Amino acid sequence: MNEQINSFLAGQKDALESLRRELHQHPETGWTEYYTTWRIASELEGLGFTLAVGQDALVSEARMGVPEAEELAEAEERARSLGVPEEFIAKMSGGHTGLAASYDSGVEGPHLAFRFDIDALPIKEAVIDSHLPAKEGFSSKWKGRMHACAHDGHTTIGIGLARFIAEVKNDLKGKITLIFQPAEEGSRGAVSMVEKGWLDEVDYFLSGHIGITSMEVGAIAAGTDGFLATSKINVVFHGKSAHAGVAPQDGNNALLAAASAAVHLHGISRHSGGATRINVGRIEAGSGRNIISDFGKLELETRGETTELNEYMAQEAKRVIEAAAAMHNVEAEIEVVGQGIGAGSDEWFVEEVERAVEGSGRISRVIPRLSLGGSEDATYMMKRVQENGGKATYMLFGTPLPAGHHHPEFDFDEGVLAAGVETYARMLMRYLEK
Repeated sequence: MNEQINSFLAGQKDALESLRRELHQHPETGWTEYYTTWRIASELEGLGFTLAVGQDALVSEARMGVPEAEELAEAEERARSLGVPEEFIAKMSGGHTGLAASYDSGVEGPHLAFRFDIDALPIKEAVIDSHLPAKEGFSSKWKGRMHACAHDGHTTIGIGLARFIAEVKNDLKGKITLIFQPAEEGSRGAVSMVEKGWLDEVDYFLSGHIGITSMEVGAIAAGTDGFLATSKINVVFHGKSAHAGVAPQDGNNALLAAASAAVHLHGISRHSGGATRINVGRIEAGSGRNIISDFGKLELETRGETTELNEYMAQEAKRVIEAAAAMHNVEAEIEVVGQGIGAGSDEWFVEEVERAVEGSGRISRVIPRLSLGGSEDATYMMKRVQENGGKATYMLFGTPLPAGHHHPEFDFDEGVLAAGVETYARMLMRYLEK
């Protein structure tokens, strides 16, 4: 097996780096990943997989935080300009991005599923020379969007694994499902794919993340804990406009309601039962200095060490929002646009990973477990597999980090791409090799 994997990866190094750089130049935020989905499909077609795209891949009604029609239309037009065929865009119309690829060997054996997130962030990428994408000419082509959380790397690892599967498929038993999930940022996309049933009969589920903790390339964590459950909440305050000089008493100020809520939300008492978080990340209100504002909007999130702790924070947040609305005599419209639950990797995987990577020239160190310290909607997939008697883990793949995740200067060492593909390939062969 060592020779087989090493021979494959030796021929893939340049191709993986080139693909990652192409994806990095074309970042798409959640539910607008039209080009990215097509690019994945174009790589996987002809490799022996059955592809499910659009509403064949997910349950439309289970999506959360879908952008407005205008933003989706812009994304579709951008995809057309990049050569995405019209019939493929039609499959994804209305923000039905992402895909699932399945392979059945026809020989009885376990069912393995791997998940890769594919979306980017609404961040303006740094253009300084110390930032490798800027220095080497593969920065984002789209202002205000950036792969600042390594999902371009995750997608590349997924495609690399698909290429490996195609090369060794005659040596395999069992079934494989590769899930390329949209809208991970904001915890908006996983549920829609879980509800489609992709995880219902899975024996082993693996996902993971590049970075999180700065480590050398070749170090991997076999499992992750410390997932924070989360709620992503949008609030619109509806007030009444009035002339600020002539008749201020006739107005109901939605701007003040939004500002009051933003301040007091950060004053919510933390819970003694564990870690809790809250952040108001965006506020928008008003139309002019002499106008009592009839509109205010907040975008915020809560987090908790457990699902129950997050529910406490979310309920307290709603109470504060409603109180701020009542104080300024306006209406508050509250919408949950993303949700993540708590989960944990199965301890069983630690020894399995250690055994799988024995003899690897790329994997130098296996860390049993690390804490994520953030939120991830892969937890829904993990929980579904575990509830049905399967095993699930969420791994971390080491790389030095010149800047943190979600930072304009975020980047990673591209050597981690081969390390990620090798780790997954070795796990796959451990369970599915005939």
